Amino acid sequence: MKYMKLGTKPDTFYTVEAIRSVASDIPADLIIHVKNTKYQLHKFPLLLKCGLLQRLCSDSDDGGDPVPVALHDIPGGEEAFELCAKFCYGIAISISAANLVPTMLAARFLRMTEAVAKGNLVAKLESFFDSCVLQGWKDSIAALQAAWRISGWSESRIVQPCIDSIVEKILMPPSKVTWSYTYTRPGYTRRAHQSVPKDWWTEDVSELDIEVFRSVLSTVRASRLLPPPLIGEALHVYACKHLADPLHAGAGGGDGDAAAANGVLHHHAQSSAAAAGGEETLARQRRVLESIVTMIPGEAGAVTGRFLLRLLRVANFVGASPSTRAQLVRQAGSQLDEARATDLLIPLPSDPQAYDVGAAEAVLEHFLAQFQRPAAPDERRRMSAAMAKVARIFDEYLRIIALDGDFPVGKFVDLAECLPDIARGDHDGLYHAIDTYLKEHPELSKADKKRLCRLIDCRKLSPEVRAQAISNDRMPLRTIVQLLFVEQERAMGGGGAGTTVAPDQASVDAISRLTARTKDDEPGPSADHKSDVHRPRGDHARAADSTAMTRSLSASTKTAAAAASRKERTPDERGSRTRRSKQ
Repeated sequence: MKYMKLGTKPDTFYTVEAIRSVASDIPADLIIHVKNTKYQLHKFPLLLKCGLLQRLCSDSDDGGDPVPVALHDIPGGEEAFELCAKFCYGIAISISAANLVPTMLAARFLRMTEAVAKGNLVAKLESFFDSCVLQGWKDSIAALQAAWRISGWSESRIVQPCIDSIVEKILMPPSKVTWSYTYTRPGYTRRAHQSVPKDWWTEDVSELDIEVFRSVLSTVRASRLLPPPLIGEALHVYACKHLADPLHAGAGGGDGDAAAANGVLHHHAQSSAAAAGGEETLARQRRVLESIVTMIPGEAGAVTGRFLLRLLRVANFVGASPSTRAQLVRQAGSQLDEARATDLLIPLPSDPQAYDVGAAEAVLEHFLAQFQRPAAPDERRRMSAAMAKVARIFDEYLRIIALDGDFPVGKFVDLAECLPDIARGDHDGLYHAIDTYLKEHPELSKADKKRLCRLIDCRKLSPEVRAQAISNDRMPLRTIVQLLFVEQERAMGGGGAGTTVAPDQASVDAISRLTARTKDDEPGPSADHKSDVHRPRGDHARAADSTAMTRSLSASTKTAAAAASRKERTPDERGSRTRRSKQ
């Protein structure tokens, strides 16, 4: 950051009883009020350079009481006025991009122009602004931010030149960037002679207020010299700086299920803090969010699916407009295959410890809607691969949702059925999600357990998961029987025609447990009579079928095991048995 030094005298301003004065043998004859500060100064040095004070003091008597003047509307307040006053006294002051704008606006307000005195302050500040501040990168950003916060768009003589300077530097090839910039990406270490990253400018620009940021980015986009993903990266950096993710707020960062769970638990405290801040805070966040959404480039791949889902979580939390939420749902749905399961966890504003499954379901529906449109073969193959990814993502999302002990079983089933059968190439993820739900909801009725497990296609389970499911006591009896049938078919199919293959030990153990469970579940004669009256006929028949299937499997397993035992005896064993029979 460059500096300009004006004046040579030491600083003799001092404060006594909340009054600012200058050490001098001459009594003060000018009293100036600036907001909450009172200054006791002298007409001679001030009126010599300030046209406004000349006009205000023109009617006063030279020998009377000190002349009071109120300057409450001066831009920059007390600090800017004091710099201008020190310049009039010849006291040394230092000007940089940090204080240039308020000082320049105050000097113009006081009419410290060349028409009043040669070498006046306004001319010196404008020269420094043109020759130094606009030539620097961070100086231009600091000056632009200061001008915007003091006077908005009204001070176009400062705002527009700053915007033009910033845009010009952003559009320069990275190889020509020679000034310092802020770049703190995780894992990035700047080395000597290392090429400048293409998004070198995004962090510094994110310091601007949203209106100025929008103006800069719109000008950059209008040039069509930067690719859409680079514009999207600038939006991502700005959103991460100004919009806290409701899911991870207070969780200390990080990814994964643990971070997601911690984020939701800590979100309640964040909500209370936001409520204490009032509607003004939420209104500011809504304005930032909706501005970012409108600036997202329409080109595919300009932003990631994960970023869109992050914006959707923020939109839910701050109460964004329905059109903003609808746009985010639509765009996030088209890129759902880029997300992770935790990205679909969208906390409810009314209950931060619960998830808005309706929003996640809407995102999935928009993803599936893509398959209803005609597409070229290459696009179809890409979409099929995306469908497989989304199936895995959504099943993992179901597993996380299942950890909620209050989540209704009916809603869980509806969510699981959102994906069409063709989407899941295997049911391993669905099995793990259902098993998690059964583990976290041990009070479920048998009917609800059957309703859940009916979603699993046993033939779409991998051998490892199928073996795990067979030995899982949480699975309903009928599901385990179906798994055993699939396991038996697999074993018989692998052994060839006319060959009996012994089932693995897990299947044998499972059948033993099933036999015990079946005996325990079989009611006595009186119970059977009551069951015929109170239990639906279909359920009774299915229970009987399950018992029959279990017994059939048990018998066939024993036969197969015996045959396998005979087949696996070595010649020596058969010989020794023959010899024992002869004796």
